Amino acid sequence: SRRRHTRSSLVSWARRCVQETGYQRRVHGIYQTKEQKMVLMNVLSNCLKAIVNAERAGKRQVLLRPVNKIVIKFLRIMQKKKFVGEFEIVDDRRGKKIVLDLLGRLNKCGVYSPRFDITIKGMDRIMDYVLPSRQIGYIVLTTTYGILDHEEAVKKQTGGKILGFFYQSITPFNAQFHTKKKKKKKKK
Repeated sequence: SRRRHTRSSLVSWARRCVQETGYQRRVHGIYQTKEQKMVLMNVLSNCLKAIVNAERAGKRQVLLRPVNKIVIKFLRIMQKKKFVGEFEIVDDRRGKKIVLDLLGRLNKCGVYSPRFDITIKGMDRIMDYVLPSRQIGYIVLTTTYGILDHEEAVKKQTGGKILGFFYQSITPFNAQFHTKKKKKKKKK
């Protein structure tokens, strides 16, 4: 005699199959799937997007997590160029966190992916492509001397792989801080 399967026994069988294999099965019109977790693809990209979003929202601080050594070195370069303020690293024994003070100077920062190789001769072409102007922003590279911005890389005569960029463009809103005011002559 053939054993008859009830609907509940088939559903429980489908759930066991999903737990073991991890993919979807259809049993009597019922789809059973294993819960999928999102995977973090690029830590540096997520941190820089969080910084830009907080800067546009007018926040004074932003919490970045998770953090790795590349993010910390990237932030140190931004701090040295006075685009961001102080930051504190909080070790939570998982992926670390950073509490970053914002200064309101940053308009855009991002990751350049894939990480192309850049020579000293090709640095000008990349700067023209990525930055709005030669005087306004910085490109961050990973070189044999460590993580540097493009000016330091040119001084050390080295190329490398491009990590990302950051800049402050001069718009009518912040142009008043970059122009020298003419002094009015006082009439006697």
